[in-house]
Amino acid sequence: MTIPEAHFIAANIEPDTAPIFRIEFDLEPGHGAVRSAVISLSALGICEAWLNGQAITDALYTPGWTSYEWRVHYTDHDVTALLVDRSVLGIRVGNGWYRGRLGWIETERYGTEIAAYAKLVIDYADGHRQIIATDESWTVGPSAVTANDFYDGQSIDARLHDDRWMQSGFTSEAWGGVHVVTDTPSLELDPAPPVRRVDTLKPQKIWDSPSGQTLIDFGQNIVGFVRVRVRGKSGDQLTLRHAEVLENGELAVRPLRSAASVDRYILSGGDDVFEPTLTFHGFRYAEITAWPEEVDLAEALEAVVVSSDLQRIGYFECSVPELNQFHSNVVWGMRGNFVDIPTDCPQRDERLGWTGDISSFAPTAAFLFDVKDFLTDWLRDLALEQSARDGLVPYIVPDILKYAKVPQPGAGAEEAAAFWSDAAVWVPWALWQAYGDRDVLTAAYESMVAHGRRVTSLLSESGVWDSGFQFGDWLDPDAPADQPGAAKADPGVVATACAYRTADTIRQTALLLGHAEVAAEFSLISAHIRDGFHREYVDGERITSDCTTVYALAIAFGLLDEHEQEWAGARLAELVAASGFHISTGFAGTPFITEALTATGHTSTAYRLLLQRECPSWLYPVSMGATTIWERWDSMLPDGSINPGDMTSFNHYSLGSVADWIHRVVGGIAPLEPGYRRILVAPQLDPAVEWASTRLRTPHGWVAVNWRQDDDATTLDVIVPTGTVATVRLGGYEQHLPAGRHEVRVAAKDIAATRAA
Repeated sequence: MTIPEAHFIAANIEPDTAPIFRIEFDLEPGHGAVRSAVISLSALGICEAWLNGQAITDALYTPGWTSYEWRVHYTDHDVTALLVDRSVLGIRVGNGWYRGRLGWIETERYGTEIAAYAKLVIDYADGHRQIIATDESWTVGPSAVTANDFYDGQSIDARLHDDRWMQSGFTSEAWGGVHVVTDTPSLELDPAPPVRRVDTLKPQKIWDSPSGQTLIDFGQNIVGFVRVRVRGKSGDQLTLRHAEVLENGELAVRPLRSAASVDRYILSGGDDVFEPTLTFHGFRYAEITAWPEEVDLAEALEAVVVSSDLQRIGYFECSVPELNQFHSNVVWGMRGNFVDIPTDCPQRDERLGWTGDISSFAPTAAFLFDVKDFLTDWLRDLALEQSARDGLVPYIVPDILKYAKVPQPGAGAEEAAAFWSDAAVWVPWALWQAYGDRDVLTAAYESMVAHGRRVTSLLSESGVWDSGFQFGDWLDPDAPADQPGAAKADPGVVATACAYRTADTIRQTALLLGHAEVAAEFSLISAHIRDGFHREYVDGERITSDCTTVYALAIAFGLLDEHEQEWAGARLAELVAASGFHISTGFAGTPFITEALTATGHTSTAYRLLLQRECPSWLYPVSMGATTIWERWDSMLPDGSINPGDMTSFNHYSLGSVADWIHRVVGGIAPLEPGYRRILVAPQLDPAVEWASTRLRTPHGWVAVNWRQDDDATTLDVIVPTGTVATVRLGGYEQHLPAGRHEVRVAAKDIAATRAA
């Protein structure tokens, strides 16, 4: 149901442009001054709003993307200062996620009509309340936006720009009536920060390509659009194409697949400013055609970075420049893929909420930015999609695959998939660890349990998950370019390990929340899975498929006893060394391989793996000039050509999930209890990194660890926030620190234990 006195409204005859919905109204006399005026905005589509010619908000893509079958967000804005005696309120609506392209080729996943929603509540000094709401008294007319789509771009004809509608008394035959849209989703206040313009970048280089095209390099792979200021001949058209990389000196558009990623601007003949706020692109480079020669291109363009306006809370820097660039790439990759929901990529005909990506990345995300409200809200949609499918967590949230008319992963009926569907459990647990807010677990609890029971129903009698479709260790570096799921790791081993982690996490959650019976249920389930894992997959001192991912998961998830951890760690280190210290894991193994190495005493091996610079490795893309994390370890081949696979994104955060380990194990900041009430300062050192500086704004304040090692000792400068205590551990040295600033110097002989091979 909608908020009373307001409705979603759509055009009776929709114009050929992004429609503007408009109403004029007078303040009601005799009630004294206006005490407050708050407007609630929403849309089926995405909207921008103006009151008396002034933008109501700087937010973009309002109301964002939710599972529109059940709910749509609204946002509240104080507009008291914008009111005049006779006011004009207008809302422009674009296709957005509601009616634009989503996924492979198709459009209109949710509906064919885009609609506006507004409720303006004006309170007067004497207590009187006036309400202006969207209903059939509004009118609708054209704008200068002649096309808009997230994948394909936006077209603006500046000759059609006409601000007269913002003035009272405006009439036009081009404007018509509206109707109320029925059967609309429930309205919910958006709890998360909106998408905003968060940065701007000027061109770093402008040149002509071998084919004569004008190219612009903004120096950083971003998500957003190019703002253009230009004066030229009326009717002339500028075209901007966008891409993340170059190939053979030209704009590389093949990785975009069917996404055009093109903005078109028709000049008015005066001073024009084009800002395509109903689309976004993933790009570092742009190609521009038909630019007026008399206008300075470098001064006329700037790239506008857009992202959910999350507060940055975590930072890392060290003595290795390439590792610092890698960490910057992780941050930029997250920024570009956290645009209202957590997506896989921001540039091609996809940009979807794949659950596997955030399963791996949630701990890193929760350290770098305050994502509690952002991800908790996304989990609401996960639970809604899941509850409509008998506990099945889909591969994508919001789930648009259910509308697909083309083949999808895992031909046949969709079923839960390990690691991907486990987002229902792993993401809220990561938020609990980072922020210590029990309400996060309470809100997600039913979804967690439903997923755990769904997975349990898929186990064999022996307790393993060895049937049905699995993504497995997706994008293993040894998999053929056209077979991303052809990993070395046995999919049953991966799935069973994930099932154990999920069941044990649900057990812990149930205990925390006081659900003893459910805790007992999942204690039995996790024990059954653990026994099955050993019975089916452990043979002597080997695990089935004998590759790095299976050992990493078994160690990191706690499937092995102390003796087994020892030989599994040794075998893992042996396999890493045999690979020349190149990475050999895909999506499932990558977040946990360095964790498993350091947990079993192989710190030096973990560092050599982390700092490898040749392909495949974390630092290889850095050596190739990457400024974000790639989808594949070799999205660009060493010769500068693009991987021939159909999935080749240059902005995919999943393989950057090792940053969680970097923050905790290299940087030295980890929670000893959820929310950092107790903090562990235990950097595991290696000669390859001389110093590191890490800081995090916890729920209790800033914690910072700066350490530097020399031949004789390691010195740590530690800031402990009020109300917390930190435990410093370096080899055989341990000290408890109260709140405040401390300098700790530990002799090298006491740290030697942390440098085990």
